[in-house]
Amino acid sequence: MEWKNITNSRQYPVILLLLVALMVPFFLENEYILHLLILIIMWTVLGVSWNLLGGYTGQVSFGHAAFFGVGAYTACLLHTKLGVSLWMGLLYAGIAGTLISIPIGAICFRLRGPYFALSVLAFSEVLRLITLHWKSFTEGAVGILLIQSIVSSKVGYYYLILGIAIFVLLVINYVLKKRMGFYFIAVRDDEDAAEALGIYTTRYKLLALSISAFFTGVMGSFFANYTSYIDPYIVFSIGDVSIAMVLVVVLGGIGTFWGPLVGAIVVVLLSEVFRNLFASASVLIYGALIIIVIMFLPQGIVGSLKKRYRQWFHA
Repeated sequence: MEWKNITNSRQYPVILLLLVALMVPFFLENEYILHLLILIIMWTVLGVSWNLLGGYTGQVSFGHAAFFGVGAYTACLLHTKLGVSLWMGLLYAGIAGTLISIPIGAICFRLRGPYFALSVLAFSEVLRLITLHWKSFTEGAVGILLIQSIVSSKVGYYYLILGIAIFVLLVINYVLKKRMGFYFIAVRDDEDAAEALGIYTTRYKLLALSISAFFTGVMGSFFANYTSYIDPYIVFSIGDVSIAMVLVVVLGGIGTFWGPLVGAIVVVLLSEVFRNLFASASVLIYGALIIIVIMFLPQGIVGSLKKRYRQWFHA
């Protein structure tokens, strides 16, 4: 289990990386590179959130844009309609993501097979259509523009997302080291055996989904604040959000500690290239990348490197 020994063998690399990350703004004057770093950290958090459900619990989701979009709209609507603080919007966005995840999880997790993956994908599209056509409340395709900012500078956004990332990593690491984490992995490895041991698998799948949806919702709120604008096509996008989250984890390595970070770096850099060259074909490109990775790097970049390391040094 990748997360179990973070305080031992992985302690020093994590501390070193954190120190470097904290010092970056003091030595970096290029705002574009800082922008890329913000995106990389944001996608790392999204990847870690998805990885808890898809990597450690074995419940694949192709519709996490549902929680991302609901989080974004919750924060924006609460602020523009009711004057709720954008800081509080981060929390409410996470709560909203969790609340909408519970009904669909409670229904679909009682069944085996691809029902959950397909249902949450359809649910995401339904939410996109609702926000698109409920113009009196969501502004429809016009979208919502945030006049105020949660912080006043790009450096502020960098430290905000870095702080959120540290919190998310600590929480998920804590969860995975406790009994709940072992139950998640037991469900992933053999659901029938887990049930035979007395583990209520539906409950723990739902718990994993709730935690994953909460942090995805928070990231939706962060994204809305960072870009100052959202619309249904952006935050409920299947390709640019749902599939991209899967790609981050699959490319980096499912069920690994460093996988989401490595995958986020690759996906963000590639997306900068695709955005200018193939902007209208992101779904096709991401889908093709997932197929290629599954065929040639089934364990992802991190998983494959670990396998090679064991072969070279423990042969």
